[in-house]
Amino acid sequence: MSKPNDKHHDQTIVKRGGGKHDHDEHGGAWKVAFADFCLALLSLFLVLWLMAAREKEAIQSMTRDAAAGQLEGPGNRPEIATAPRGSLIERFPTLHDGSGPAEDAGATSEARVSYDSPADLKQLSKKLEKMSEDAGLASNLQSEVTPYGLRVMLHDTDRQGMFMRGSALPTGRFARLLQKMAPLFAQMENQMLIVGHTDSVQYTFAEKTGMSNWSLSSNRAMAARAQLLSGGMRGDSVLQVVGMADRAPLDAKRTDAGINRRIELMILTRAQSRSVAAMFGAPGATAQLLDGVSVSAPGTGKGAAAAALRGQLANQP
Repeated sequence: MSKPNDKHHDQTIVKRGGGKHDHDEHGGAWKVAFADFCLALLSLFLVLWLMAAREKEAIQSMTRDAAAGQLEGPGNRPEIATAPRGSLIERFPTLHDGSGPAEDAGATSEARVSYDSPADLKQLSKKLEKMSEDAGLASNLQSEVTPYGLRVMLHDTDRQGMFMRGSALPTGRFARLLQKMAPLFAQMENQMLIVGHTDSVQYTFAEKTGMSNWSLSSNRAMAARAQLLSGGMRGDSVLQVVGMADRAPLDAKRTDAGINRRIELMILTRAQSRSVAAMFGAPGATAQLLDGVSVSAPGTGKGAAAAALRGQLANQP
């Protein structure tokens, strides 16, 4: 009979499956973290896409306006394809000779209205103020009847800007307001000046980037014109587009104030329009500065004519 602690007693060894490794304490957590990362990255791309889509219309308007100089004469301007065909290639429609249905978008068969008297200009001012109030931009508009016409100032406030800060992209509200004003301007005979103004804040590294308040104010004025044309205003309603940078602030004590960042629509009387056009048009008939003195320069080699001209000037008191 063998004893319990006999060295020959059979022993049963139980082996537990799998040893402990370094990655066992994590399990499948890394897969969950990777899935969360992918979801966050997808959300970021979605937000960026929505932001780009919001500004797409404004960018296309500026692109069409900037491309106007590439295709002069009667015809359509190059446009960026808006249909979702996966292409941003500029498409140039065939030119037309100006006949047929391809007329100015703002053309109307109704009789045009002329605003020349102070009472007429005041009436136009009230209409524009009502439009800005309906658009939620009542505090962004000021108007003034002047001897030259109606001065309409669309400026920034502390709560609402007309453009994206530092760029020529109009905000949604401002773009919609200009497009709403366009049919009213399409019905008038008056022409306007579109003037862009900035504050005194300068661009960082302006010398290297080439950007300045001069280019910003000019680009903003052109962007405002593009929105008016998009809303249906006739192209010949604009007599001049000007950028004045920060040279004419409304608040001279605070040159960086928001009210100085503005677009002005100077709606000229018909007489003033003719005067402005004459300033930059072909020179008219010349008048003598002094009696008996000719302003024409003598030709080369005509010494006698030059001497006679000097004699005329010397005899004048």
